[in-house]
Amino acid sequence: MFRKPLHVALLLLLFGASANAQVQDTINKKTPLFTGKDALLIGVFAVGTAAVAPIDMQIASRLQDSATQENRFLHTAATGFRLLGDPGSIVTGSLIYVVGRLDGNARVQSLGLHSVESIVFADMLAGVIKYTAGRQRPYADIKNPYNFQLWRGFSDDKYRSFPSGHTTTAFAFASTVTRETQFFWPHAGFLVGTVFYGGASLVGISRIYNNMHWASDVVAGAAIGTIMGLHVVKYTHSHPDNAIDSKLIKGKKSQIQINPVLFSIQF
Repeated sequence: MFRKPLHVALLLLLFGASANAQVQDTINKKTPLFTGKDALLIGVFAVGTAAVAPIDMQIASRLQDSATQENRFLHTAATGFRLLGDPGSIVTGSLIYVVGRLDGNARVQSLGLHSVESIVFADMLAGVIKYTAGRQRPYADIKNPYNFQLWRGFSDDKYRSFPSGHTTTAFAFASTVTRETQFFWPHAGFLVGTVFYGGASLVGISRIYNNMHWASDVVAGAAIGTIMGLHVVKYTHSHPDNAIDSKLIKGKKSQIQINPVLFSIQF
């Protein structure tokens, strides 16, 4: 039930860009990788994580209420969005890249490749934190949200709650796609952001519903994914001759016009 909206959103994303005549592929090379805006974004997410932490148990308990858990629609939706986040995000990014190579369009390749890069780097960082923080998942003890122990994540998956990996992946994909499309479809930023960030948020909620993560895990995952996605795009577009792009992105940087036959994949 969730495949059609994603299919439509990606078609809109890829075909709609052809209507914009003004395109830009690079960022001023003098732009620093880390700016005051980045510090502000990190601060906002840090405050958000800290603000949610005191009500982790209340949120978890509410979503584990028998009536909520027995709701078939919510159960199906949670499963769908979990899969949409992982492996859906990286599979979609990979397919976008393949479509770009088949069509010889460098812009589409860039969109797909950079989204995959963001996911990989974000997941690596989240993984290091997961294994190190050793936070206990809510299904192990829903009444003890502050159960952290260094390095314990290496021993058992039930101690790898913080941050949420699925949420990290979903927000890395959402932030990359949203930022990348602004280079060739700037007027659709709000639309694209609403669709992809909205979907990523539902992925996070599904992880709380499934009792795999606390709400603060989700906020932290959203922070890591978003920040990593924005920085991958910033770096690759301010260093267009970087080794990965030079080897893997081939073809014309023309406006995005995808052959509908090539993009008839049902996500």
